[in-house]
Amino acid sequence: MTITRNSIVHEGPGGLFESMVVTDSAASAPLPGVLLFPNVLGTKEADFAYAEKVAALGYAVLVADVYGQGKRTTRADPDAARYMAELNADRALLRDRLLASHALLKGLDAVDAARTATIGFCFGGKCVLDLARAGADIAGGVSFHGVYDAPPFPNAAIRAKLLICHGWDDPIAPPEATVALAQELTAAGCDWQIHAYGRTGHAFTDESVNMPEKGLAYSADADRRSFRAMVGFLEEALGH
Repeated sequence: MTITRNSIVHEGPGGLFESMVVTDSAASAPLPGVLLFPNVLGTKEADFAYAEKVAALGYAVLVADVYGQGKRTTRADPDAARYMAELNADRALLRDRLLASHALLKGLDAVDAARTATIGFCFGGKCVLDLARAGADIAGGVSFHGVYDAPPFPNAAIRAKLLICHGWDDPIAPPEATVALAQELTAAGCDWQIHAYGRTGHAFTDESVNMPEKGLAYSADADRRSFRAMVGFLEEALGH
């Protein structure tokens, strides 16, 4: 197995974007494709490392840039959420960028365009949900400690199966928001499941986060359990 990374610059709604393709170059193509949406900070090393874990399972992974080339922040940035805020204020533009990212994934030589899924973290979890809400032909989507508010316009028919991996004590997605998402997906006729982890807050997959007083902290147990849940879900959704 030889896991490789290849950065690609591509056009999309609003300009140029820089995404990362992570795959086993020794594998026989095409492979089922997985689209990975990063958290509030945009694409970074932690996303590429997680993509390598997913690629090692036999998938071709595209770490999607939805902010634009060079638009990245860090936790030390006093306005770390500025690019996320721009897209939260324009959910139609976000939808268009998500659909463009999925089209890019399907067009990769390494990817079986008929078998694609998506995963995402924090804001990336919202991206997973909004891509499904846009009616994309993904087989499945996995949201890790995501954000659940629906866009301010009608959804298309949801075709994807959805797995929501959720920290029950997440202050960004409190119980009423989680219940509202379940009601939304039920009304849409979606095949959905929610795995809620007790005594777990936001960002539970992110080893760099340790702010339990704010409800944001890494949880080794929830990280391990949600990864295993994702593995089984992708195997079912993609038949791999």
